[in-house]
Amino acid sequence: QVQLEESGGGLVLAGGSLRLSCTASRGSLSNYGLAWFRQAPGKEREFVATVSWTGVSTDYADSVKGRFTISRDNAKNTLYLQMNNLKPEDTAVYYCAAGADASRYPPYDYWGQGTQVTVSS
Repeated sequence: QVQLEESGGGLVLAGGSLRLSCTASRGSLSNYGLAWFRQAPGKEREFVATVSWTGVSTDYADSVKGRFTISRDNAKNTLYLQMNNLKPEDTAVYYCAAGADASRYPPYDYWGQGTQVTVSS
């Protein structure tokens, strides 16, 4: 069983940066594909980025490509999402997820509780 916990969310001005972290308080992330998803108010949860268990392969939603970078540190049991040039439309609750495959499409086996990111214009 893996327990995931996100951190690093907050309020930032448009054009600013944040780095989200996702740590496993129980279990190891090293053998899982990892992903970030987000859900804005009144909208469905959407894919943001994935990274393979080796960290070599990544995939991004078109809306964040070139601005966000997903990475992982298996030694620290941590997943990251570096978010630059943030836009108001990036405002959402961001969730990390762990699963057998790094895919744009759930199901994922484990999810965090989410961290709020708010971008003001």
